Parts: sequence; C-alpha cells; structure tokens
Amino acid sequence: MDTIIITIDGKQVTGKRGQTILEVANANDIDIPHLCYHPRLSKTGACRLCLVRIDGKMLKTSCTEFALDGMSVVTEDEPLKNIRKWLLGLLLLEGDHNCLYCDADGDCELQTYVKMYNVERPDEDFPRNPREVDYVTSNAIKRNENRCIVCGRCIRACKEVQVQNVWGFTERGSQTHLIADDDKRIGESSCVKCGACVQLCPTGALTFQPVLGTGLNWDLKKESSICIYCGVGCKIDFYTNKEGLLVKAMGNDDGPNKGHLCIKGRFGFDFVQKPNRLKAPLMKKDGQFVEASWDEALDFVADKLKAIKKQDGPDAIAALSSAKCTNEENYLMQKFMRGVIGTNNVDHCARL
Repeated sequence: MDTIIITIDGKQVTGKRGQTILEVANANDIDIPHLCYHPRLSKTGACRLCLVRIDGKMLKTSCTEFALDGMSVVTEDEPLKNIRKWLLGLLLLEGDHNCLYCDADGDCELQTYVKMYNVERPDEDFPRNPREVDYVTSNAIKRNENRCIVCGRCIRACKEVQVQNVWGFTERGSQTHLIADDDKRIGESSCVKCGACVQLCPTGALTFQPVLGTGLNWDLKKESSICIYCGVGCKIDFYTNKEGLLVKAMGNDDGPNKGHLCIKGRFGFDFVQKPNRLKAPLMKKDGQFVEASWDEALDFVADKLKAIKKQDGPDAIAALSSAKCTNEENYLMQKFMRGVIGTNNVDHCARL
C-alpha cells in the first residue's frame, strides 16, 4: 500500500507514501518553481517559491509538505502567480542581480524564473550592506555574496554531501550572509575545492574560476565521460566552449557519484590543453631529447623490451600506468604486461 493517488492541476498522478508534493510532481514531469530545494539535499522550505494550494484553501511549501492519498493540489493560480512575482522581486531587490553581467553566464535558476514571470527589480531601497567579492584567494571558486539569495543550498551541500562544514550563515534579518569557517575568505578556509556548493548554487553567488569569461552557458557543448583518477568511476559532464576549450566539469547524477566530484574530478582536466603537453614521442640522442616518429619510438621500445625479457626474464620488466590516461588505455597496459610480456608487475602512479 505504498502507492498513493493525488490530483495535481486536475490531473490524477501516482506517488509513493513518504514523498513530498514536489517530489511527486517532479516524478510526473510537473514543474513547480523552486530555488532552495534540491533532490540531493535536506528540505527547508526557505525560499517559499514552491507554494501550492491544497484542497482549494491551504497554502503550503510543496518541498516540505508530504503528499497524502486523495489530496488535491493546484500548483499555480492568479494569487499564487502574484506571490511568486512578489517573492522574485524581493530576491532581486536584496542583491546585485544584473543578468547581463553575471558570472553565472546564463546558468542561473533565479534568472530563469525572473524571465518566466516577467519580473523587474522593484524601485525601492533595501537595507542590506554590500559584501566583498572574493575572486583572489581561491583559484577554484569565486564568491560574490551580493548575488546570494540566502537559500542555504551551499551550506547543506558542504555539510551533507562533502561533510566538510565550511559554509554557514551569520547575522540575522536583512544582514544575514554566508560565512566560511570563522569568517575567513574562501581560499583561506578549510574548503577542499570539491565544488559541490558551486554546482548546487542557483545563482551567480558561487562560480567556478576556470569557466569565467570563457563563454555563455547556453553556448557550451556538453559531453559525458568517466573520471580517470580512481576506481570509483564517477560520471562527469564536460563542457567545452565555441573554441573547443574544455572549461567546466559537473558531476552527473546518473553515475555512482550521484552528481558529486572531488577536487581531481572537478578541476583536474587542465592538463588536456596545457601548451607544454607532449604531442609527439621524445627520444634521447646525444644527451638531448628530440622528437621522433611513432614508428621509430615504438620499434626502439619493442626491441629493448624483447632483449630484456630474453636476457633476464619477464619479471625484470615493470610498467607504471597513469591517471592521465583513459580507463581503456590503462586496461590495455595491464593486458599488454600480463598477456604479452608475461608479468604481473603493473602499478599506478597514484602510489608514487
């Protein structure tokens, strides 16, 4: 009896007992606006944007209200629409949200809803002090609290996903703002640069430094792959700009990582486009490394390996593989060593 039936906007849908209204709606492809909610985080109902009308009268936050069998839900009517427009106006009022000059570069959920409801910044004063923009202390994360909507996603991501407890709130009322450790700047805090807070931030308050100025979000091309750095097999969405430059890595929710990445998976792709990356084999001649053809280099290595194996046996040879190679290349290396050379002397650079 875990299945329940509720009515959303006149349509009967099924859900599971224990799900919230928002979770049932999402499972049935029904969109309810929200900003503070994320399926990987605990629920707070802080932004109030997901308000719905229950049984024709009660207004409840759909991200925290449990769905009950037989319940009737209206996700939007004229009063709810006006409430959302008012809430979005307040969010624009209390921060520096200029969609033309935002570090999120189009990757902003607040901007999406502002455009959806045709909301403009109210012409009023709001007693909130400007905050320092920290783009110097960390080469991974830029922090601009003037675009923070105090949704708390970054705090919950740091606490519940990474379990690092760097972020928190301080002060009260209109003066509420983010704090890192005991009020340190991000690069001076205990942040481990996993990037979970940035990936789950719905605005341009927290952004990735490597992607800044490289292109608008809708111009980036996405391709999925598997992280090369350890055996977990985290699934990553890699983003390249119009020039083919790899600029951003985001955790994919379908992988074993469930959208999360460590610092290596998040930022360890810069070697791909380094100007000093080797693009041809190097062979030492007269004491100097010079470029050689692949045929020349491979013939040289093959002759040397055969000579060593013949003279001293296969266990005189060992191979070190690399986290900078693909999983397929690493598989071929160990297969070559065991099947061709005849040794189990295979290791990985992670232990060096």
